[in-house]
Amino acid sequence: MADNEPIYVLADTTRECVFRAEGLTKVYRMGEVEVHALRGVDLDLYQGEFVVMLGPSGKRQVHLLLNILGGLDVPSAGRVTYRDRDLTGAGERGLTEYRRHHVGFVFQFYNLIPSLTARENVALVTEIARDPMPPEDALELVGLSHRADHFPAQLSGGEQQRVAIARAIAKRPQVLLCDEPTGALDITTGVVVLQAIERVNRELGTTTCVITHNAAISRMADRVVHIADGRIARVDHNTAKLAPADLQW
Repeated sequence: MADNEPIYVLADTTRECVFRAEGLTKVYRMGEVEVHALRGVDLDLYQGEFVVMLGPSGKRQVHLLLNILGGLDVPSAGRVTYRDRDLTGAGERGLTEYRRHHVGFVFQFYNLIPSLTARENVALVTEIARDPMPPEDALELVGLSHRADHFPAQLSGGEQQRVAIARAIAKRPQVLLCDEPTGALDITTGVVVLQAIERVNRELGTTTCVITHNAAISRMADRVVHIADGRIARVDHNTAKLAPADLQW
């Protein structure tokens, strides 16, 4: 295959296409240097699937792709659509509405408000959502209903991350985008967090995309998208997924 020949991801005709990225390119400047972070990415993501995106450690490529899908950034060229909505030309107001009502974000660092309890941190999102679930229900989904009245300083790192997941899903997003959700956690705690993410995907049918540099996590995904040099290097399909508790890294 020639270096500039794109890799096309086979369509899944049994599921509705949620995202369609076509020729996504992202160029940014670092001082006098022009960096080509994404180089013509073509990718479809489907309803209810669990996708892991693997990228090289220390590189921004996969993070930028997730940010574009989440409406946090825009490509330099190419097009991305969400259920027939053109995100590329949506404008800031359109992207804000899209992020508020359709996407849940989970980041490596939890970004909880220290002066609010777990319940109150989750409630911040439900106050602006159209059809939110009660904060207590979101916390139950991640196994933390018994910690609802604790402050972040009273919670472990894994518990704080699960509160962040509860906050992300409380607005009933159709898409959950996770940026290195276990990056700051040890393996035991990381497994608990992955179990919470997997449960949300399985029980709510939320299209879930996790970006990571940890290849072991890919064993729990429906599909694994490998990104290198700003392109999709290959896509693997897992015929037999592993449960988070069976992962080893």
